[in-house]
Amino acid sequence: MGLKMKHRLFAAFITSCLLPATGTGAEPLPVPNAALGRIERLQDFASQFVPARTVDIWLPPGYSEDRKYAVLYMQDGQMLFDASTTWNKQEWQADEVAARLMAEGKVRPFIIVGIHNAGKYRNSEYFPQKTFDALPKNDQALVIKMTNTDKTPLFKAEFSGDAYLRFLVEELKPYVDRNYSVLTGVSDTVIMGSSRGGLISLYALMEYPEVFGSAAALSSHWPIKYDMENNPYPEQYLQFMRENLPDPASHRVYFDYGTATLDALYPPLQAKADAVMREKGFSAANWQTLKFEGAEHSEKAWAERLDIPLQFLFPAD
Repeated sequence: MGLKMKHRLFAAFITSCLLPATGTGAEPLPVPNAALGRIERLQDFASQFVPARTVDIWLPPGYSEDRKYAVLYMQDGQMLFDASTTWNKQEWQADEVAARLMAEGKVRPFIIVGIHNAGKYRNSEYFPQKTFDALPKNDQALVIKMTNTDKTPLFKAEFSGDAYLRFLVEELKPYVDRNYSVLTGVSDTVIMGSSRGGLISLYALMEYPEVFGSAAALSSHWPIKYDMENNPYPEQYLQFMRENLPDPASHRVYFDYGTATLDALYPPLQAKADAVMREKGFSAANWQTLKFEGAEHSEKAWAERLDIPLQFLFPAD
């Protein structure tokens, strides 16, 4: 199959998987039913930086104010816990996987803060903003003009990745720290996402290394759009990594990728990211990149391997 045909198939696939609007005026989703543990919902959590949105906080079985828990902040929070409430009837099974690992003593206890995405503004909000600002003006114009396969704009609002991170760091995390029995240190605070959510999670680690001690980026969507033709962006993100990755002595990073559907674009770009990681002094002690042959770009695929990053980022004491 030719490269252009592959790109068309990838584009068609991902266009069919675009997330519907939630958290920005759309009808709120039902509260997910946790198979294990329980979920507390923060509906229309207000922010001075970004539109109000839903946040679902998962508390593990036996959650108690008598102990302290680490915290995992996860992007695309509406996709984490209950397939009956998601647009594609898939979920990360984050509650089941986390609870099982805790019961088996393979991870230290943690809670999950699932931040719902901004729906049709997700692409703009998950865009690592300073990487765009560093592009030459002609390349910025190329990025702004990127479209979906139906020719609608890929980005439906101004880029707001920096504002989104301020929401996480200055508003949401302080709320969680005040209202839940959690550890608040850098080593106890982890951020995770997939696809564009992976890029913004790694960006958060680089922008706020004093807040986040670890980041996991599953199926990182390095191209930003759905192919590499006339695409100036990936090299700029890699350069930002060279200049801003935190100290490997105190931070951990997890990457992974599949080889099917949209993930088939990622291997050569992930290899370049891995080279930057080695250049910056990361090693097996504080960094993993794993390849999953045949895995596609979906919540089902991420659920099947979620136990691996959780064990790497929350090692048992």
